[in-house]
Amino acid sequence: MTATTDTLDAPESPDSPDSPDTPQLRPQSLVLAFFGNHVLDEGDLCVYSGSIIDVLARVGTGEQAVRSTLTRMVNRGLLRRQREGRKMFFGLTPQAVRILEDGGQRIWRDGAVNEDWDGTWTLLGFSFPESWQRQRHDLRSQLTWSGFGALYSGLWIAPGRVDVHGIVSELGLASHVKVFHARADEFTDVGLMIRESWDLESVASRYSAFDKRWSAGDGVASADPIATRLRLVAEWLRIIRTDPRLPVQHLPAEWPARQAQETFRRIARETAESAGRMARELLETTPLRSA
Repeated sequence: MTATTDTLDAPESPDSPDSPDTPQLRPQSLVLAFFGNHVLDEGDLCVYSGSIIDVLARVGTGEQAVRSTLTRMVNRGLLRRQREGRKMFFGLTPQAVRILEDGGQRIWRDGAVNEDWDGTWTLLGFSFPESWQRQRHDLRSQLTWSGFGALYSGLWIAPGRVDVHGIVSELGLASHVKVFHARADEFTDVGLMIRESWDLESVASRYSAFDKRWSAGDGVASADPIATRLRLVAEWLRIIRTDPRLPVQHLPAEWPARQAQETFRRIARETAESAGRMARELLETTPLRSA
């Protein structure tokens, strides 16, 4: 797979996290996870809407919710429609490909545990007119996905050197923010700063709940690997999109992200081949025509 931001839900802002014990996955998150699992690495393909509806029904998403989600995603530039006779097919746009590739980086390569932090921080400061509520909300949403926490109201911080040029440029805010890369002075209590800027308890509880739920086998149906893998990846991305990947040396002992990641990757491996085979049998596809 692969998927992001808010990027999994981009350009929409991230919704409030549900109780970690009862994750409610949004149809758009599931649709993007579906395309990340079964389309992204297959080249320029479109999938018949009926195939998408059938697969999402396996995780409890109704037909009308899928159809309205597909329409909204087309309107937001995430999907392309392509008619073949009386059937409607959907394919990825370049924007959606970027979103999914970014998510893939977060899921499969960066991982949930940051053990290679070099001691640097990225600081982003901004000050907007009071009337700019939408711009403020959009920027904060994108910063949250990129691992930033609020040091102060208009000063956000993230571990490492984070390239935010694309974020602020896309939002049209490049001339309204200031970005610095720096190291904390020796008298700064980095652990305290982290606890004040990020809600570590919430992040940890989501990892622990994920690991408990999937280790216990809840929702893991070997008879339906395509549904299992779809929900697995969508749930995992929902967690890591709210995890700033803070340096592990400044996190509490026994940080639960490591065990949760091992559980995720184990089940992902176990379902990869069977889910792929099932997708090839179930999905009706056609080549994506040039725009």
